[in-house]
Amino acid sequence: MTGPTELAERFGTPSYVYDLDRVAAARDDLFAALPDEVEVFYAAKANPHPELLRELRSGGTRGCRAEISSVGELDAALRAGFPGDRILYTGPGKTTGELTEALTRGVRLFSTESYGDLRRVGETALKLGLTADCLIRVNNATGAAATSIRMTGVPSQFGFDSETLPGLAAALREVPGTTIAGLHFFPLSNAKDEASLVAEFRHTVATAAALQDALGVTFRFLDIGGGFAAPYAVQGERPVYGGLRDALAETLDEHFPGWRDGTPRIACESGRYLVADSGTLLTSVVNVKDSRDTRYLVLDAGINTFGGMSGLGRILPVSVEPHESAGADGTPASLAGPLCTPGDLLGRNVPLPELAPGDLLTVPNAGAYGPTASLLMFLGRPAPAEIVVRGDALVSVSRIQHTRTYDHGQAL
Repeated sequence: MTGPTELAERFGTPSYVYDLDRVAAARDDLFAALPDEVEVFYAAKANPHPELLRELRSGGTRGCRAEISSVGELDAALRAGFPGDRILYTGPGKTTGELTEALTRGVRLFSTESYGDLRRVGETALKLGLTADCLIRVNNATGAAATSIRMTGVPSQFGFDSETLPGLAAALREVPGTTIAGLHFFPLSNAKDEASLVAEFRHTVATAAALQDALGVTFRFLDIGGGFAAPYAVQGERPVYGGLRDALAETLDEHFPGWRDGTPRIACESGRYLVADSGTLLTSVVNVKDSRDTRYLVLDAGINTFGGMSGLGRILPVSVEPHESAGADGTPASLAGPLCTPGDLLGRNVPLPELAPGDLLTVPNAGAYGPTASLLMFLGRPAPAEIVVRGDALVSVSRIQHTRTYDHGQAL
């Protein structure tokens, strides 16, 4: 049995449960929503668990590629079976050491955020006798989907400001150790609806065509970003995009007539859409406390377990569902974690039935931005178990371990 109660009894709480059947369904739905020629990068930061990475890589000719931003994610991707030439290395702070490891282990495609970043990639490649294919990440000055979470159009450590690129064209083309393979966009996150997503992709493709002319480079690769929506720690269904395929193909036909033959190759990227609805967080009530007309349910899962970004208002409030032992309707309660900080809250005034210590709660759509996006080390509490299932079959159980190493083998 792999139901929440059975898994909680067997492996304890807090625990995550990831269903690989749901990962496969999301992967297949996303590929079905895109033209056949379009590739998909999985943003490993959403969840770098090796079982999920392997599932996303599988799928025959339509398996995902990997987008990473650290040597830790590089190691996870390689262990999951991604070859180096199926990996895109991104991020604004790539060090020489990280670049050396990535290039040595077969990565050849890099998204560069600035002229200095591009030069560092080139210098590192030259020392290894290699040439790196580089995408110029674009911080576009304008966008189309104003109602979604915008990722560009403001001062940022991410990407070249689009208005400066024409003046940098000659310098970018001449950086030793690199070739400009194309552009990388990531203009928005979690698009409000399909119309917003389509509008943003159209705007991005048109901008890319104009920049190709300005840069004087024939692009071999174009990453147009993502923005695919998915519910995060709340009730809801992952959307299926029925009109995107034709709309995107029409736009690409207009601006890049050779794209169907691979000139340029087109890619999108996604994180939470591919894994969010595969995950459920299991947590138990530790204590029930009333304080000045406010009820608190103290849980064994807090921001050390789920959503260290909650302090930025990223996940409040979560949705929870009680299991089995819950009584009649109770007093709305704030959901507090076990940490010694008043910021350890997963929700305020959440309507719930009457609960008691030991009762089990679940948080839905929790497959993205879980343990590795949380304050995992704070107070030294154990990491949650991560339980992987495929339907009713148990695949694996693991737990991230906290370790400490010392220089020269000397303890302090």
